Amino acid sequence: MSVAIVDYGSGNLRSAAKAIERAARDCGLESAIMVTSDPEVARRAERIVLPGVGAFADCKRGLAALPGMIEALEEAVIRQGKPFLGICVGMQLMATTGREFETVAGLDWIPGEVVALTPSDPTLKIPHMGWNALEIRAWHPLLDGIAPGAHAYFVHSFEFACAEPSHLLASADYGGPITAAIGRDNLFGTQFHPEKSQDTGLRLIANFLNWRP
Repeated sequence: MSVAIVDYGSGNLRSAAKAIERAARDCGLESAIMVTSDPEVARRAERIVLPGVGAFADCKRGLAALPGMIEALEEAVIRQGKPFLGICVGMQLMATTGREFETVAGLDWIPGEVVALTPSDPTLKIPHMGWNALEIRAWHPLLDGIAPGAHAYFVHSFEFACAEPSHLLASADYGGPITAAIGRDNLFGTQFHPEKSQDTGLRLIANFLNWRP
């Protein structure tokens, strides 16, 4: 099995790669984990992971700066239907629009907007940083075996507001519900960092490696 982790200058790639390698090893899966900025490598991979750390606009520009990468992702993920996992801003880039300081078009794979967190409790700090319990909103193969209330690690100031409620798969509470996981078809994304979420994250990654959407 081949997994491409897209390197566009905006992600904790080493920790993501190590977590995927460990999950594959724990599952007994033979895998080639490739951190790549080459669109052809991404296009040929059986599974694609898009991490992301930083501001939405910077991440979108970084992705667009790799000649042919967005086109390769469209081909592999949207037209060929290969399993895709977006992490943090990598998840947010699936949105129609990002509104972090400026309005920037996303990949428009899942309808919605990326908007500022607005907790009801003014004492809650932004960015939201730390461990939060997950509320599973809908069953999904990538959430299999993850119990309601399992904890995951978040670092963010903005969230994905889904246009279609059915695309919201898990939430967390931070002065009100915030988006934790979204998905449709062969697309899945987490606002939290599975590579930093210990057993919960490793289970989700293992589920991704075994996923047949």
